[in-house]
Amino acid sequence: MEFNQLIPELTVKDIEETKNFYLDVLKFKLEYERREDKFLFLSFEGTQFMFEELHEDGWNVAEMTYPFGRGVNFSIEVDNIEKLYQHIVRSQYPLFRPMMINKYEINGQSLEQKEFLVQDPDGYLLRFTHE
Repeated sequence: MEFNQLIPELTVKDIEETKNFYLDVLKFKLEYERREDKFLFLSFEGTQFMFEELHEDGWNVAEMTYPFGRGVNFSIEVDNIEKLYQHIVRSQYPLFRPMMINKYEINGQSLEQKEFLVQDPDGYLLRFTHE
């Protein structure tokens, strides 16, 4: 397994809830876990995330208050956005924003992409996209 150059490590309140959400609802892959540390390493189509349950000796720079993900939006490019979207809808997990087509101006050119947003159990926003 190769590691990306940037891998976000997110603090969560309940590692099992996080694991169930990412594996069952979003179909991420469990690369490895350290149960004794309440730590997960997950991947999805080239995206990698680490998760660790909140504890006093963690790398927290201030008091953590729920939801932890305030102000964070991870954009994740996926191969088959329709399939993922339908799976989430069937799971009845609430969408933060339904599927839409957005246009973005990038260096004088217009980029059009499909996207939808899901908020994980700790408030982190996941924006799944496809051009």
